[in-house]
Amino acid sequence: MSAQKTLELRVGNLDCEHDAAAIERGLSSFHGLEALKVYPKAAKVALTYDPTVTDDEALTEKLEEMGFPPQAGLSMPEQPKPWRNPKVLTSLASGALLLIGWLLSLAGQPEMVSTAFYVLSILIGGYYFGREAIEELIFERRIGIELLMTVAAVVAALMGQLAEGAMLAFLYSISEAVEGYTEEKTRSAIKALMDLAPKTALVRRDGVEQEIPVEELEVGDVFIVKPGQSMPTDGKVILGSSSVNQAPVTGESAPVEKQPGDPVFAGSINGQGALEVEATKTFADNTISRIIQMVEEAQERKGQSQRFIERFGRRYSPLVLLFGVLIAILPPLLMGAEWATWINRATVFIVAAAPCALVISIPITLVATLGTGARNGVLIKGGVYVEELDKVRVVTLDKTGTITSGEPRVTDALSMDADDMAEEAWLALAAGVESRSEHPLARAVVRYAEERAIAPAETGDFQALSGAGAQASWNDRQIFIGSPALFQERLGMSLDGVSATVERLQQEGKTVIMIGDGERIYGLLAIRDEIRPNARQAVADLHAMGIEQVVMLTGDNERTAKAIAEEVGVDAYYADLLPEDKVTKVEELEEKYGHVAMVGDGVNDAPALAAATVGVAMGAAGTDVALETADVALMADDLEKLVYALQLAKRNQKVVGQNLVLSAIVISVLVIGAVSGLLSLPMAVLGHELSEFVVIGSGLRMLRG
Repeated sequence: MSAQKTLELRVGNLDCEHDAAAIERGLSSFHGLEALKVYPKAAKVALTYDPTVTDDEALTEKLEEMGFPPQAGLSMPEQPKPWRNPKVLTSLASGALLLIGWLLSLAGQPEMVSTAFYVLSILIGGYYFGREAIEELIFERRIGIELLMTVAAVVAALMGQLAEGAMLAFLYSISEAVEGYTEEKTRSAIKALMDLAPKTALVRRDGVEQEIPVEELEVGDVFIVKPGQSMPTDGKVILGSSSVNQAPVTGESAPVEKQPGDPVFAGSINGQGALEVEATKTFADNTISRIIQMVEEAQERKGQSQRFIERFGRRYSPLVLLFGVLIAILPPLLMGAEWATWINRATVFIVAAAPCALVISIPITLVATLGTGARNGVLIKGGVYVEELDKVRVVTLDKTGTITSGEPRVTDALSMDADDMAEEAWLALAAGVESRSEHPLARAVVRYAEERAIAPAETGDFQALSGAGAQASWNDRQIFIGSPALFQERLGMSLDGVSATVERLQQEGKTVIMIGDGERIYGLLAIRDEIRPNARQAVADLHAMGIEQVVMLTGDNERTAKAIAEEVGVDAYYADLLPEDKVTKVEELEEKYGHVAMVGDGVNDAPALAAATVGVAMGAAGTDVALETADVALMADDLEKLVYALQLAKRNQKVVGQNLVLSAIVISVLVIGAVSGLLSLPMAVLGHELSEFVVIGSGLRMLRG
């Protein structure tokens, strides 16, 4: 059996679920096509096929033939200019014919002449939505809003209200015409992400510099990024130094200094220095491409409220048609009322009760929210997680790598009473011993010496002392470095002179290590995984926005956990936790308070992230596991992004609520007006369309920041 291939294409004219259904119908019997996924929100199709039966070219030609032209390269399809858009042109033609017919009737021309213009106006204005209505009814066995409008226009015409029917066809065709432009607006966030990466890369191959399309970059290629240029893909700096603006990817406000060995992300912008970078990912697999793919998938994942509204719409539209029929026939049959009056009211009712604004209120808001979040370094993987974020009452934070930087640093260096050992000398000695170790605390000591420009001393006979420290020889002495217990218990030294200092440093949540020769202690080093600069402010902001409990979970010891917890201002902390213990704590908090968000690094905290209502991975840029594990990925190591994500979710739900209330009020008013006879057909259509545009505009507010 041959291997399958997948072709992903962005296509034009894919603006709604109806277009998606048309693509699925058109390709359902295509020979060799094995799977099809349509992303209407992203204007993308993913085609999985058997390469022994068909190929890219045949599939591309078929889509073109169906009226969904594939786009070249990385470009997002754009709506044609209004004067080239068939839907706009037919709408304008319908309006012009309506106007001419009305003017002719005012001028006293024969009724047949104005009637002809009205009929043409209905046929041309109703062409697109009428065709959609018939296709939906025949192929999908569904009664949708388009069918309600088509029935209303036809009934109005048959009742002799040709001008009213033409008005309906014209006004509803306008909403159909602008649908594509509205969808294009919601795609602006994805388009902005696509525009971050350059289209070409300057690569050095076989000693020759050449410019190639970014899609041709291979892992291991060396590319050159000049000042002001964007990174074409993820990589590792091998030559040069510069500050790099990572805000387009991670949302970080301050540029990040990059040196040889440091990672860079696709789409980040180089500062003042030229860099040579080795590609670590192809363009298809880099951070920007992964973000775009996940945003597209997230936009197709519907929240519970959206699924409810869609189910409601599928049942509601047929009921509207049924009630319209009952309104038309029951009063004349049961009460002897005028047939013309009640058929007219039924027609107005069908238009008034159509749930356009109601159905569109949630999806357009969610799509805008997800795109805005991604543009600001917060990747939410679907509408359901936006809804869940709004309900969060407890935030649990892993300590290491979330509240703290995850990188131990020396905070204090204190010399003891050793006449022949100055501070620089014993620091050089400490760095010399620790340079042989891979322990995180050892690396912190070596890094501290480097920052002080102190060269490590030459040592020999290195030996790690399990759970205590290390030893090495230097100038015929045995040098020991490690915990106070190493000196007190293994070496039998008295710590009376330093015990108070050690106790004080440990109370501050710092790990204390000593260096000495078994007879004297040369110095003390206090090491701590430093708290992130904005951690305390982020915790305060979480409290300010109504989070009931902010809880720290850590596998660290009680003393360190207590010091960190007090410093950042969390409500509670739990120390000495194994991964399964964190899961238990999350479940206990969920049982007590309700919705819980767990924030961690997405790898070690995977079980707890999965157990929480919403799992949030922090610092996910460039980390595949973190991107895959969590429900929400904060691209930067910045707890303020968590606050932003929660605020964004609350804004989204507020806008959705406003739209739903507005839609319900408008429908109620229009229905009452229709049944009571206070509204004419044009007034009902106008009210219906205006409410739809208001809801769209309201939902698009989520595109702002």
